[in-house]
Amino acid sequence: MNVAIEKPLDSSRSLQLLSEISGEEPLSQRELSRRLGIAVGLVNSYLKNLVSKGFVRVKDFPSNRYAYLLTPQGIAEKSRLAYHHLSYFTSLYTVARQDYLNLFRRLEQSGVGEVMFCGVDEMAEVAYLSLQETGLKLVAVMDDQRQGDIFFGLPVVSVVDGLKIGRAPVVISSLKRREELSQVLCGLGVVGSRVFTAGLVE
Repeated sequence: MNVAIEKPLDSSRSLQLLSEISGEEPLSQRELSRRLGIAVGLVNSYLKNLVSKGFVRVKDFPSNRYAYLLTPQGIAEKSRLAYHHLSYFTSLYTVARQDYLNLFRRLEQSGVGEVMFCGVDEMAEVAYLSLQETGLKLVAVMDDQRQGDIFFGLPVVSVVDGLKIGRAPVVISSLKRREELSQVLCGLGVVGSRVFTAGLVE
């Protein structure tokens, strides 16, 4: 099943900004930049947009300092965005759960008994839950960025070390890093016929 999920783009940053501003303390652009991990210039751009829409107002302080406060419309917008994101991730979870289940069932029907995961994030956990509904066994979890962690009782190893474990099919178990991980596997000589992804697309 190839399903496209509508992805919230700038609304994610807007929700983060509105959530930070909704607190009691007045926050400067520099402080907001630090908390959100984005450049001050980008914070400025988002804030101008929120101010122009009436969601945020600017308050003057002594010494040419400014702070940002939510308006009643901003509070309503924050609630709307929060609901939107909850709906998005609920839909994403539902589709991913079914897509991985379909993939694992096809592999099982073709005679496969073991699989490896490549990529550890929230999507890998969804894939693991789907795997539990089949008779397939997870024999390795690979991720160069997460090696040393434990994933449902299995140690996360580097891709190179994981590939030494056997010849089981490799399932890309990350949505955000799917292309990157596919390229890593290709660079290590893992042919496409051994690599599988769920039908989910961003």
